[in-house]
Amino acid sequence: MRLSGTAFATAFAALAALVAPAAAQDFPARPITLVIPFAAGGSTDLVGRLVAQKMSEGLGQQVIVENRGGAGGNLGAAHVAKAEPDGYTILMATVATHALNPAVYTKMPYDAEKDFAPISLLVTVPNVLTVHPSVPANTVQELIDLIKKDPDKYSYASSGNGTPLHLSGELFKTMAGVPELVHVPYKGSGPALIDVIAGQVPMQFDNLPSSTEHIKSGKLKGLAVTSPERAPAFPDMPTMGETLPGYETYTWNALFAPAGTPPEAIKRLNEEANKAINDPAVKAKLAEFSATVVGSTPEELGAHVKSELAKWAPIVKASGAKID
Repeated sequence: MRLSGTAFATAFAALAALVAPAAAQDFPARPITLVIPFAAGGSTDLVGRLVAQKMSEGLGQQVIVENRGGAGGNLGAAHVAKAEPDGYTILMATVATHALNPAVYTKMPYDAEKDFAPISLLVTVPNVLTVHPSVPANTVQELIDLIKKDPDKYSYASSGNGTPLHLSGELFKTMAGVPELVHVPYKGSGPALIDVIAGQVPMQFDNLPSSTEHIKSGKLKGLAVTSPERAPAFPDMPTMGETLPGYETYTWNALFAPAGTPPEAIKRLNEEANKAINDPAVKAKLAEFSATVVGSTPEELGAHVKSELAKWAPIVKASGAKID
């Protein structure tokens, strides 16, 4: 018996309707690629590899880490945005890729909201304000008073123009009322740390993990962390918000898939990602560099991105940071 074109199309649609739920139920049926939009060795890479390894166990398929660095994370993020929306290519995003870059870069290869399907907000990592031991300030307020008294004497180092650390400094300048404070950008936190430890630059905003040992050894004085709560590794160090109410900056890592990824795949990835970061061994490892486990629903991550974009756009504008 031969089917007419209409009958064949109807039969095919019915078959597809039966197969689709089964395919979604079987997800994942092959390895998943987790794109990290930065070079290996940084905090995002560390979080990504820890999460990937644990998710592999829960998913029953390997989660393969692929580093695609460049353009402040834009290259790797754009690669995922344009990938097949099937759940097999996902992104380890950061505050840079989904909040800062849209404001800093004049041309973006993706839309941080429209081109991605949120999965889960994984962790937050605090930044820290440090000064050279020779600086006669032991609190944030004392430092503000010093800068106001002699603004030409003080400047701050960061890992580069447009980075979260640069903008942490710009937010400090605005909220503390010290607009004359000069920014000294470096090509990464490492070179900046060297000069601050040597006393070439009096102060720095840095990720807490990379400054931790220098604070503990006394090579730097840690005045405040920039997260809403005090860091477990430094319970006696105040937050910036204790002196400047409302001040809050931090680095965060979150998982995204391309827009249009099936809800069933997002749900499974969300479940396994949240299980991974709450695993005791993973949690302990993350705590070593003061990463705070969050975990979220896809909807909560979407709302987080929206609020972060709104928060950082005026700060970036005020800083004048722009990259063509």
